[in-house]
Amino acid sequence: MPNGDNSAIMPPVFGTIFHLGVIMEQVKVILLQRVARLGSIGDLVSVKPGYARNYLLPKKIALRANQENLKYFEAKRAQIEAANSETRAAALEIAKKMEKLSITLIRQASEKSHLYGSVTNRDVAEALREFGHDVSPGQVNLHTPIKLLGTYDVSVELHPEVAVSLRLVVAKSEEEARQHTGTPSKPEEIASPEEDATSS
Repeated sequence: MPNGDNSAIMPPVFGTIFHLGVIMEQVKVILLQRVARLGSIGDLVSVKPGYARNYLLPKKIALRANQENLKYFEAKRAQIEAANSETRAAALEIAKKMEKLSITLIRQASEKSHLYGSVTNRDVAEALREFGHDVSPGQVNLHTPIKLLGTYDVSVELHPEVAVSLRLVVAKSEEEARQHTGTPSKPEEIASPEEDATSS
């Protein structure tokens, strides 16, 4: 079984990176699945300790890079890659069904189209569950909370290698929602957890 403790086998695998005069410690991990802007299955990558400790390791996305875990990964690599291919194929099938969906959320708003509150990824996840798709809020990417009436493109990550874009209409009524046409707008993008993996 993989070992999360480096000390009994080899010293912790850290690197030191100098960035704008600041010394940043980096820990090496073995990726068990693709991570955007970081690497693919089996890649040995350097990330900030907090990113590894709080995200990659507890979600079983990566293993600490020590001798025991490297041996474990190589022994299980074919099995890990086969399982990934299977879940990716299943995600692609779900994506084909979901990409045809148009989600409508009815919300109260001011005369200037400002919502009383905002639409969040949790709202979209709940709407998708009504269509029979078990999606968690963490899989939904709005880029930023939606605070205006309108039509938007939102994305749902079904697998590290599969994402689907959906049309989201936020309107005061069903009748108003049917009147929304044109190119969906995209809220301003903000950094994702992956983008913060190696930055200061």
